[in-house]
Amino acid sequence: MKQEYQDLILQECGAKALRVGDKIQTLWSGYGQIVRVHLDGCDRPSVVVKHVMFPKEAEHPGGWNTDLSHMRKVRSYQVETHWYQNYSTNDGCRMPACLAACSYGDEKLIVLEDLDVVGFDQRRTSVRDAEMRACLSWLAHFHGLFLGVVPEGLWPVGTYWHLETRPDELNTMDDAQLKAAAGEIDRILNECSFKTIVHGDAKLANFCFSGSGQGVAAVDFQYVGGGCGMKDVVYLLEEIEEKQLEKRVPGLLDYYFTELRASVTKQVDFAALEKEWREMFAFAWTDFHRFLLGWMPGHRKINRYTKQLTKEVLRKLKR
Repeated sequence: MKQEYQDLILQECGAKALRVGDKIQTLWSGYGQIVRVHLDGCDRPSVVVKHVMFPKEAEHPGGWNTDLSHMRKVRSYQVETHWYQNYSTNDGCRMPACLAACSYGDEKLIVLEDLDVVGFDQRRTSVRDAEMRACLSWLAHFHGLFLGVVPEGLWPVGTYWHLETRPDELNTMDDAQLKAAAGEIDRILNECSFKTIVHGDAKLANFCFSGSGQGVAAVDFQYVGGGCGMKDVVYLLEEIEEKQLEKRVPGLLDYYFTELRASVTKQVDFAALEKEWREMFAFAWTDFHRFLLGWMPGHRKINRYTKQLTKEVLRKLKR
């Protein structure tokens, strides 16, 4: 790590010395890395540093190495930096505090609170209902907190699969009927009356759990922006195994709305909100299904349940 980066961390954290620890992960397509930095002489034993370095040649696992793909990623890191510097949440939707954020040419450095230190030190690749409910509660409180808030400085429409940012994937789709309907589905979602700020990439890998699994915090806000809260919900529920979807989704969706009701102010017409977002549920799932069909048509998340929801949406659009 360059000395100027180390100096920034020492200054912002009030530390006397630091040691760069293990790499937590490499960023998508080789755009940098996330590392843990250990500190001495201050009240923080460690911080997490997201170090973005735009590569000369990106390595995309799906082969989508285009100028558009690169510019989307560049914008995503600008959005994430703006998010951490200008937005805050509460205990119902915990995220790491941003301690510093700087740009150095084609490199960006975001210094974040180490969630492991404050009790969110568990990661999950699969979850039971209790842990899924913890994530849904986080989303409900997040959506409730930002209901009606204009996504200033963020993506106008959040999520990494938003149609306008994915023309290449749309063009490669074989499903002609869904391809033709994609714009209308996108319009319906974008024109819903109740809008919030969505996380945009609410997968299990971006949630950090407490030891009990009932406390949770979220990270990775590259695709945070405006939209219908159902987009985050369906993306999270996609983590459930195909054979369990029909059984588990209805109860989990009910739980999300129970938590959302508790998180919004009394001035919100919650009955109207719930009615609209429940109607958007199948549209949001179909919207993500559209992305997968173009991006990776053999993906495990393309299954009988998602195909059935897509058929229902396409039937509605024909009426």
